[in-house]
Order: sequence, then structure tokens, then C-alpha cells
Amino acid sequence: MGLLSYLLSIPLLGVVVIQFLSKTAVRSHRVLASIFTFIAFVFSLYLYFPFQASQGLQFKENISWFHFGSTDGFFYSLGIDGLSLPLLVLTTLVSFIASMASIYVKERTKTYFSLFLLLEFGMMGVFLASNLFLFFLFFEVTLVTMFFLIGIWGYSQKEKAAYHFLIYNGIGSAFLLIGIVGIYVIYGSVDYEVLKQAIAVSPSSGVIWTLLTFLLIAFAIKLPIFPFHRWMLLVHVEAPPSIVMIHAGILLKMGAYGILRFGVGMFPNYMEYISTVLAVLGLINLLYGAILAFAQQELKSVLAYSSISHMGIVLLGIAAVNQVGLQGAVFQSISHGLLSALFFFLVGALYQRTKSTQLEDFGGLAKSMPIFSGILMVASLGLLGLPGLSGFISEFFSLLGLFEKHPIYAAVGTLGLILAAVYTLRALMSVTFGGQQKAFKARDMDWKEWLPMFVLVLLIIGIGIYPELISNTLNGALNTIASGWRG
Repeated sequence: MGLLSYLLSIPLLGVVVIQFLSKTAVRSHRVLASIFTFIAFVFSLYLYFPFQASQGLQFKENISWFHFGSTDGFFYSLGIDGLSLPLLVLTTLVSFIASMASIYVKERTKTYFSLFLLLEFGMMGVFLASNLFLFFLFFEVTLVTMFFLIGIWGYSQKEKAAYHFLIYNGIGSAFLLIGIVGIYVIYGSVDYEVLKQAIAVSPSSGVIWTLLTFLLIAFAIKLPIFPFHRWMLLVHVEAPPSIVMIHAGILLKMGAYGILRFGVGMFPNYMEYISTVLAVLGLINLLYGAILAFAQQELKSVLAYSSISHMGIVLLGIAAVNQVGLQGAVFQSISHGLLSALFFFLVGALYQRTKSTQLEDFGGLAKSMPIFSGILMVASLGLLGLPGLSGFISEFFSLLGLFEKHPIYAAVGTLGLILAAVYTLRALMSVTFGGQQKAFKARDMDWKEWLPMFVLVLLIIGIGIYPELISNTLNGALNTIASGWRG
């Protein structure tokens, strides 16, 4: 076993340990899950610092798994590069924070935290896999575990949300599997590096376009891209906040990662050819999500449509087909991961005290919950893209890159940023200022809540002030991708 396998084994070990505990040991379940997710986070940081940005895939593991006939078969192959490493660290961090946010889960905690750790295992595997077959297996682990986490511990329409999630993402997985099988049949390999070289010298054909389309549909559902977004709205509203932290913070980013890794990374010339289509889809996401976010009267719905809008910025960065735009897309993925995790932790804390997330029920919480309101303000300013916070730098890079390729679309995209300020400030003002609409006995957050939130706040500020925290690791991988266009 190499370092990456040891990292993957940490949440699995946590699952095993929890099985030896009594079902009634609720506190022990929660503490153990937090310990194992924290160990995984520290381990990912241990990989981050010795990482060489100028090199390609690192910490590689490649073990023959199984074969059939005269073929080489499939390998258990892992590795990380400058694209996957920041997302891996984001995954372990958000998982750790979400485990602490699970203090609001009171029932069937042994099963809950077992599935929670299995979900982290699957998410880490998605970013660590270095072949398509292993990627698909980890991808499916996240699908199954999320289905149960939504369907058992969600709110009133939890079963509906869980089945919408399963059906939409199951269809996406079917497209992904067909694409992977087709690629293996044509090129005889599922290894990332082998496929990138083989596709680069392969002449354009209808078959290759079809396979790329299957992959893009799968990741369009995951991101999601309009009109594949309906399932995501239900999940944001009906899943427990700790699970939405992971869903919005990590799982949506798997769609962005898939487009970057397999679309841009393996089919760069094809993606450049459809860059205008991607720009249009990005604008639709950006504006559609922003306009509907403004019309919502429920806080979780505002954040759900906001996620659609911000994933549009990811698409715009990819549509730029240059290194600056790609950097913006990755920055936006990481920034939104931190911001959405922070927001839904706040939503969980608010619902626990008031049993409501309707905007009309609030007002004046800045007086009774000053710590909550202060953190909510930072999160809101990050979401609308205030300079000095992570949201600004990601939007700036995405639109700057797009201006080079599609200046008109970039100009239109700036309207989405204005709308983001409108719906975000409206929600912030409705919750924290004005007269209190209902007589809540709302005590402020204690240290178990605000301390992990403060960690997210520091990172949001840190990335906004010093983007080199991410870009130093990221640039080598993006330069390799961009070289495919230059070639």
C-alpha cells in the first residue's frame, strides 16, 4: 500500500471501529467520525506540502487487479496532480466540518456516521483514481451512500428528494459507463495518461464525438447544468444540512472535475470547438439561477438556486479555453465549496433554534445572535464576490479568461454578478436586520458551532487575499491542459 491507499483506508477504518459500538453511544459515534475525518484532513495536508507543482501525476500506485483473456485487464491505480490535490484537500476539510455539523443528527447515528464515512471514502477515491474504471466505482459509492443519507435523515419530502437524486444521477452514471466502455473498446485502456496520448493522435470521428457527449451529459447532470438541475433543488431543501454541506461543497464539484479531467484534459481540441456552447450554457446557469434565487422566500431555496448560478461561472471559466479561465473554474469550485459548506452549517444552526428557514419568519437576529449574524455576513459577502474574499478572485479569473475568447458573453456574465449581490443582500437583510417577525428564543451559537465555521471563514479570507495558496499547486496541471490547445 502507498500513501494514497493509506489515506483511502482511514474512513474505512472508522466504519469498522464504529461497528463495535452500541447503537445508543451517540456521542461516541460523533466523536469517532470527527476524529477519523480530521485524520484524513491532516493526511491530505501532509500530501499537499511535498507536492511538486512542476511535475505531473505523483504518489502513483499501480497494481494489477484483474484481467480476462489476453488483455492487460484493469489496474488499481491511484495518483494526484495539481488539479485533483486541491479538491482532495477540500473534500477532507468539508467532510471534517460536516461531521462536526452532524451534532444536529440525533437518530440512528451508528448507521448515519458509517454511511457518512463511506461517502468520504467514495469522494476521495474520485479525486485519487487515475483510471476511468476505478473512477466510476468510486463515483457509484457516492451515489449509493447519498441516497440513503438523504432518504433516511432528510426532512418531510426526503424520500422524493432521494429518489430524484437516484434517478437523475443513475441516468448520468449510465451515460458515464457507456462512455467508459466505448473508450476502452476503441483505445484498449482506461488509464488517464495513456488515453490522453492516444486521443491526441486520433483523427476526429463521429464515434469520438458521441463518447465525449456521453461523458459531458453525465457530468452536466452532476454539476448540474440547466435543464438537468431539478433534482439538485430538492436535495438542497430536503437533505439534512450536514449532508447538503457535502453535496453542495463536494459532490457538485465532481461534475466540474469530470469536465476538466475528461473533457478538457483528454479532448482539448473537441472542447475548444464547443466552447461557444459551453459559454451559452454557463450564462443560462448564471442568470437563471440568480433571477430565481431573488424570487425565493425560503433560505435553502435561495442557496440552491445560488449554487446553480455559481456553477455557471465554472462553465464560463471552462468555456474560456485558456489557462486563466480554467484557473477561475477551479478557484470557483473550491470557493463555492467552502462558502456553501459554511452557509449550510449556518442554516442547520438556525433551523435547530427556530424550526424555520422561511425568510419572512426572521429579522433582527443581529441582536440576539451576533456571532451567527457576523459569520453569515462574511459568507454572504464571499458569495456576492466582495474583493478580498475567495468569491471575488474566482469570478475575476473566470470572466477575465472568458473576455479573451468570448468578450460579449463575458460582458453579459457580469450581470449575473450584480444579481448575486441583490439576492444575497436581500437574504442577509431579511435574516439579520429589521424587526423580528416571530418570537424565537434564539440563543447564539456555542463554540462547537462557531469554531469550525471560523476555520472556513479564515480559508475564504486567506484565498481571497493570497490566491497563491491554490494557484501554486494548480498551475502546473492547468499548463499541461492548456498545452493541448496551444498544440
